[in-house]
Amino acid sequence: MNDLRYERISKAFDHGKAFIPFITGGDPSLEVTERLLIAMEEAGADLIEIGLPFSDPIAEGEVIQEATYRALAAGCTTDGLFDMIKKARETVQIPLVLLTYINSIFSYGKETFMQRCVECGVDGLIVPDMPFEEKDEVMGVSRKYGVAIISLIAPTSKERIKAIARDAQGFIYVVSSLGVTGVRSEITTNVEEMTEMVRQVTDVPCAIGFGISRPEQAARMARVSDGAIVGSAIVRIIGEYGEECVPAVAAYVEEMKEAVMQV
Repeated sequence: MNDLRYERISKAFDHGKAFIPFITGGDPSLEVTERLLIAMEEAGADLIEIGLPFSDPIAEGEVIQEATYRALAAGCTTDGLFDMIKKARETVQIPLVLLTYINSIFSYGKETFMQRCVECGVDGLIVPDMPFEEKDEVMGVSRKYGVAIISLIAPTSKERIKAIARDAQGFIYVVSSLGVTGVRSEITTNVEEMTEMVRQVTDVPCAIGFGISRPEQAARMARVSDGAIVGSAIVRIIGEYGEECVPAVAAYVEEMKEAVMQV
């Protein structure tokens, strides 16, 4: 097993608090997605999550669902997304993590999917519909290829938090709110308690996501963790500006990175 990808993910947190943007691959096109990856790294992103479009994105709110449907309508496929990432890797140096649903991995073939991740420069996977208890469905083959499976911890995890944290690779995604993704005016979950439980059993970094959209929210989450994850707010900008979205997204990423770095 090659631990290089695990290490690359962890190193995203070595230079202060990390800012992690999410975008839907292929929205509005694969060519724009490639430009976004390059621009977001230049704007200060420490790690980027890329959503693999899937016809039934059950963990996503309306904004990301609509982006997924736009990407599929534009012809984005799994192979097309992998090819684009491989091309972007000629320029992009920061870690790249795919968010994908378990059915996409199984239908592609677990072994082939992990091989493609390695070939194209994908460092890790987030699989929101894979319960912790069923992680062995993909963990064996992911370990074989050194592709990190990013653990998610939610407010409902409770007594399972420490068990999930002990097996964590790369970083831990702390879900700040119940329900699907989307911008929230307030985040009321006691995320500090969740991150403290994680730190009792592992030094794997924690980043908080779900609902963060404003610089002050990102800074507040970064104070009690190792970084902030933002998805819907960025995807909304992409939906608004379409093919001309790259400068607006880059400016937003720069603003959010500055907010977390001031903590």
